[in-house]
Amino acid sequence: MKIATWNVNSIRARADRVEAWLNRSDVDVLAIQETKARDDNFPWEVFEFSGYEVAHFGLSQWNGVAIASRVGLDDVERTFPDQPVFGKGDQEPVQEARAIGATCNGVRVWSLYVPNGRGLEDPHMPYKLSWLETLNRHAGQWLAEDPEAEIVLAGDWNVAPRDEDVWDMQFFIDNQMTHVSAPERAAFNAFLETGFVDVVRQYRPGPGVYTYWDYTQLRFPKKEGMRIDFQLCSPALAAKVVDASIDREERKGKGASDHAPVIIDVGS
Repeated sequence: MKIATWNVNSIRARADRVEAWLNRSDVDVLAIQETKARDDNFPWEVFEFSGYEVAHFGLSQWNGVAIASRVGLDDVERTFPDQPVFGKGDQEPVQEARAIGATCNGVRVWSLYVPNGRGLEDPHMPYKLSWLETLNRHAGQWLAEDPEAEIVLAGDWNVAPRDEDVWDMQFFIDNQMTHVSAPERAAFNAFLETGFVDVVRQYRPGPGVYTYWDYTQLRFPKKEGMRIDFQLCSPALAAKVVDASIDREERKGKGASDHAPVIIDVGS
């Protein structure tokens, strides 16, 4: 079974590319982030025509997550328990569409769009850290309840956990940029300490192996990318992974997302 994750940066703007990629890549499950769509304007037909069931969670033109599967789509869960809300200043805190889970052929798949800290002193940073901490607490409980559970936490984590995961660490330090700060990296590494495995890195080690290239400053042709999209697998599922890849080619051409699909191949 092939499982992929992909921040598409607007599913409506890239519907044709997503449909073509599904037909070309032959993946069984696709976790999608940043759909930027509500349920009522999500392009359901793109997936149905290609033989996929799809579950989507979108509340506005921002965020949005989905799971498309051709091997079953059961027990859909929108948000994980106690998922933190966000409200800035006098704004009413709201539940953002950042997490959706479903069981696909026995694997519990979570599509995750982790909040972007925006700035080291921005209110989004404590929100991001709380969001990750809460998810990790539940992920640990899932493993404690069933050590043989097959779970994948797939998505755009908005964290580059190692120096090699950005094109120039000094640039990030000098500009006091997010994604590489000690608290963010600790929040990510906590999942590894819980028992989840970064399976893609085992097959596609760095440096220079990226999943995201900003549209600005011609980052892609300059090879100035970041590795921020991951599939963290439970021990039982990690033991079945036989290969992994990053489809860098999909970042090329007109109308590409700024992220590339990340794929794992799960054996029997």
